[in-house]
Amino acid sequence: MSPRPAFVLTVTLLALSANGDTTMKTWTFDADKPDTPPAGFSFARTGKGAEGKWLVKAVPDAPSPRNVLAQTDGDTTDYRFPVAVADAPVLKDLRLSVKCKPVAGKGDQGCGLVFRYTDADNYYVTRANALEDNVRLYHVVKGRRVQFAGWDGKVASGVWHELRVEAKGNHFEVSFDGKKVIDAKDETFADAGRVGVWTKADSIIYFDDLSVLAL
Repeated sequence: MSPRPAFVLTVTLLALSANGDTTMKTWTFDADKPDTPPAGFSFARTGKGAEGKWLVKAVPDAPSPRNVLAQTDGDTTDYRFPVAVADAPVLKDLRLSVKCKPVAGKGDQGCGLVFRYTDADNYYVTRANALEDNVRLYHVVKGRRVQFAGWDGKVASGVWHELRVEAKGNHFEVSFDGKKVIDAKDETFADAGRVGVWTKADSIIYFDDLSVLAL
Protein backbone atom coordinates (compact mmCIF):
# COMPACT_ATOMS: atom_id res chain seq x y z
CA MET A 1 0.00 0.00 0.00
CA SER A 2 1.38 3.41 -0.92
CA PRO A 3 1.86 5.93 1.89
CA ARG A 4 -0.84 8.50 2.45
CA PRO A 5 -0.04 12.05 1.31
CA ALA A 6 1.57 14.23 3.96
CA PHE A 7 -0.89 17.03 3.28
CA VAL A 8 -3.88 15.05 4.63
CA LEU A 9 -4.71 16.82 7.90
CA THR A 10 -6.74 15.69 10.87
CA VAL A 11 -8.32 19.13 10.96
CA THR A 12 -9.35 20.47 7.57
CA LEU A 13 -9.65 24.24 7.57
CA LEU A 14 -12.39 25.00 5.10
CA ALA A 15 -13.03 28.72 5.53
CA LEU A 16 -11.51 31.82 7.05
CA SER A 17 -13.19 34.90 8.39
CA ALA A 18 -11.93 38.36 7.50
CA ASN A 19 -9.73 38.56 10.58
CA GLY A 20 -8.12 35.20 9.85
CA ASP A 21 -10.00 33.10 12.43
CA THR A 22 -11.23 29.75 11.21
CA THR A 23 -14.99 29.69 10.86
CA MET A 24 -15.31 26.07 9.74
CA LYS A 25 -13.40 22.96 10.72
CA THR A 26 -13.76 19.30 9.84
CA TRP A 27 -12.01 16.56 11.77
CA THR A 28 -11.53 13.42 9.64
CA PHE A 29 -8.97 11.74 11.97
CA ASP A 30 -7.12 10.45 8.91
CA ALA A 31 -3.78 11.97 9.90
CA ASP A 32 -3.95 10.48 13.40
CA LYS A 33 -2.17 7.24 14.22
CA PRO A 34 -4.57 4.30 14.68
CA ASP A 35 -5.01 2.96 18.23
CA THR A 36 -4.08 6.30 19.79
CA PRO A 37 -6.26 9.21 21.00
CA PRO A 38 -6.77 11.95 18.40
CA ALA A 39 -4.72 15.13 18.56
CA GLY A 40 -6.49 18.32 19.62
CA PHE A 41 -9.12 16.69 21.84
CA SER A 42 -9.74 16.45 25.57
CA PHE A 43 -11.70 13.67 27.25
CA ALA A 44 -14.09 13.60 30.18
CA ARG A 45 -17.15 11.83 31.57
CA THR A 46 -20.45 13.10 32.93
CA GLY A 47 -21.92 10.96 35.69
CA LYS A 48 -20.34 7.81 37.05
CA GLY A 49 -18.34 4.82 35.84
CA ALA A 50 -15.30 4.62 33.57
CA GLU A 51 -14.04 7.75 31.85
CA GLY A 52 -14.32 6.22 28.39
CA LYS A 53 -11.65 5.06 25.97
CA TRP A 54 -11.35 7.19 22.84
CA LEU A 55 -9.12 5.84 20.07
CA VAL A 56 -8.61 6.42 16.38
CA LYS A 57 -9.41 3.26 14.42
CA ALA A 58 -8.87 2.30 10.79
CA VAL A 59 -12.10 0.76 9.49
CA PRO A 60 -13.02 -0.31 5.95
CA ASP A 61 -16.33 1.56 5.79
CA ALA A 62 -15.21 4.94 7.16
CA PRO A 63 -17.20 7.70 5.41
CA SER A 64 -13.91 9.51 4.71
CA PRO A 65 -11.37 6.66 4.54
CA ARG A 66 -9.66 5.39 6.46
CA ASN A 67 -9.88 6.48 10.09
CA VAL A 68 -12.68 7.08 12.57
CA LEU A 69 -12.85 8.10 16.22
CA ALA A 70 -14.17 5.26 18.37
CA GLN A 71 -15.42 5.10 21.95
CA THR A 72 -14.46 1.53 22.83
CA ASP A 73 -15.11 1.12 26.57
CA GLY A 74 -18.29 -0.85 27.24
CA ASP A 75 -18.73 -0.02 30.94
CA THR A 76 -22.41 -0.72 31.68
CA THR A 77 -22.87 2.06 34.27
CA ASP A 78 -26.21 3.56 33.26
CA TYR A 79 -25.64 7.23 34.16
CA ARG A 80 -22.33 7.42 32.30
CA PHE A 81 -21.66 9.81 29.42
CA PRO A 82 -18.11 9.81 27.98
CA VAL A 83 -17.27 12.91 25.94
CA ALA A 84 -14.47 13.83 23.53
CA VAL A 85 -14.26 17.60 23.08
CA ALA A 86 -12.20 19.58 20.60
CA ASP A 87 -9.78 22.03 22.22
CA ALA A 88 -10.86 24.70 19.71
CA PRO A 89 -12.83 26.53 18.43
CA VAL A 90 -15.08 28.06 21.09
CA LEU A 91 -18.42 29.03 19.53
CA LYS A 92 -21.95 30.08 20.43
CA ASP A 93 -23.94 30.12 17.20
CA LEU A 94 -23.01 27.21 14.95
CA ARG A 95 -23.89 24.37 12.65
CA LEU A 96 -22.37 21.15 14.01
CA SER A 97 -22.55 17.73 12.37
CA VAL A 98 -21.03 14.28 12.56
CA LYS A 99 -21.36 10.91 10.92
CA CYS A 100 -21.80 8.18 13.52
CA LYS A 101 -22.25 4.42 13.52
CA PRO A 102 -23.75 2.55 16.49
CA VAL A 103 -21.59 -0.58 16.69
CA ALA A 104 -22.51 -2.33 19.94
CA GLY A 105 -24.17 -1.94 23.32
CA LYS A 106 -26.76 -3.97 25.20
CA GLY A 107 -28.05 -1.13 27.35
CA ASP A 108 -27.53 1.78 24.96
CA GLN A 109 -26.29 2.62 21.50
CA GLY A 110 -26.30 6.39 21.73
CA CYS A 111 -24.18 8.71 19.59
CA GLY A 112 -24.29 12.41 20.33
CA LEU A 113 -22.99 15.91 19.66
CA VAL A 114 -22.09 18.31 22.46
CA PHE A 115 -21.97 22.08 22.02
CA ARG A 116 -21.65 25.21 24.17
CA TYR A 117 -19.60 22.88 26.36
CA THR A 118 -18.16 24.51 29.49
CA ASP A 119 -17.08 21.39 31.34
CA ALA A 120 -18.14 17.76 31.82
CA ASP A 121 -21.20 18.84 33.84
CA ASN A 122 -22.49 21.78 31.78
CA TYR A 123 -23.37 21.68 28.07
CA TYR A 124 -26.00 20.96 25.43
CA VAL A 125 -26.19 17.53 23.79
CA THR A 126 -28.29 16.05 21.02
CA ARG A 127 -28.14 12.31 20.51
CA ALA A 128 -29.58 9.46 18.45
CA ASN A 129 -30.14 6.04 20.05
CA ALA A 130 -30.35 2.86 17.97
CA LEU A 131 -31.87 0.78 20.78
CA GLU A 132 -34.59 3.31 21.56
CA ASP A 133 -35.25 4.52 17.99
CA ASN A 134 -35.27 8.20 18.86
CA VAL A 135 -33.37 11.49 18.78
CA ARG A 136 -33.26 13.72 21.86
CA LEU A 137 -32.07 17.21 22.79
CA TYR A 138 -30.90 17.91 26.34
CA HIS A 139 -29.23 20.48 28.49
CA VAL A 140 -26.86 19.16 31.15
CA VAL A 141 -26.57 21.42 34.20
CA LYS A 142 -24.32 20.50 37.13
CA GLY A 143 -24.23 16.95 35.78
CA ARG A 144 -28.02 16.58 35.56
CA ARG A 145 -29.33 15.77 32.08
CA VAL A 146 -32.77 17.21 31.22
CA GLN A 147 -34.57 16.59 27.92
CA PHE A 148 -36.38 19.57 26.40
CA ALA A 149 -37.17 18.21 22.91
CA GLY A 150 -37.26 14.90 21.05
CA TRP A 151 -38.32 12.85 18.04
CA ASP A 152 -39.25 9.17 17.71
CA GLY A 153 -38.20 7.35 14.54
CA LYS A 154 -35.97 4.58 13.23
CA VAL A 155 -32.29 4.72 14.15
CA ALA A 156 -30.60 1.61 12.73
CA SER A 157 -27.68 -0.12 14.41
CA GLY A 158 -24.60 -1.09 12.41
CA VAL A 159 -24.93 1.60 9.75
CA TRP A 160 -23.67 5.15 9.35
CA HIS A 161 -25.95 8.09 10.12
CA GLU A 162 -25.57 11.86 10.01
CA LEU A 163 -26.56 13.90 13.07
CA ARG A 164 -26.61 17.70 12.84
CA VAL A 165 -27.59 20.59 15.07
CA GLU A 166 -27.89 24.29 14.27
CA ALA A 167 -27.83 26.67 17.23
CA LYS A 168 -28.64 30.38 16.96
CA GLY A 169 -29.21 32.15 20.25
CA ASN A 170 -31.94 30.22 22.08
CA HIS A 171 -33.15 28.41 18.91
CA PHE A 172 -32.05 24.88 18.05
CA GLU A 173 -32.77 22.71 15.02
CA VAL A 174 -31.67 19.06 14.90
CA SER A 175 -31.52 16.99 11.72
CA PHE A 176 -31.08 13.23 11.40
CA ASP A 177 -30.02 11.68 8.09
CA GLY A 178 -30.89 14.92 6.29
CA LYS A 179 -34.36 15.34 7.83
CA LYS A 180 -35.17 18.05 10.38
CA VAL A 181 -36.60 16.24 13.39
CA ILE A 182 -36.40 18.80 16.23
CA ASP A 183 -37.12 22.53 16.37
CA ALA A 184 -36.94 23.91 19.91
CA LYS A 185 -35.94 26.82 22.15
CA ASP A 186 -34.04 26.85 25.43
CA GLU A 187 -32.39 29.58 27.51
CA THR A 188 -30.02 27.49 29.64
CA PHE A 189 -26.64 28.27 28.05
CA ALA A 190 -26.21 31.64 26.34
CA ASP A 191 -22.41 31.73 26.14
CA ALA A 192 -19.97 30.21 23.68
CA GLY A 193 -18.40 26.84 24.38
CA ARG A 194 -16.48 23.96 22.88
CA VAL A 195 -17.86 21.19 20.65
CA GLY A 196 -17.41 17.43 20.53
CA VAL A 197 -18.98 13.98 20.57
CA TRP A 198 -20.72 11.95 23.28
CA THR A 199 -21.85 8.43 24.11
CA LYS A 200 -23.88 6.77 26.86
CA ALA A 201 -23.32 3.78 29.15
CA ASP A 202 -22.04 0.71 27.22
CA SER A 203 -22.38 2.28 23.76
CA ILE A 204 -19.58 1.42 21.33
CA ILE A 205 -19.77 4.11 18.67
CA TYR A 206 -17.70 5.17 15.65
CA PHE A 207 -17.55 8.84 14.62
CA ASP A 208 -16.22 10.47 11.46
CA ASP A 209 -16.27 13.85 9.71
CA LEU A 210 -17.05 15.97 12.75
CA SER A 211 -17.66 19.41 11.27
CA VAL A 212 -18.48 22.82 12.75
CA LEU A 213 -19.38 26.10 11.06
CA ALA A 214 -19.65 29.40 12.95
CA LEU A 215 -22.90 31.22 12.20
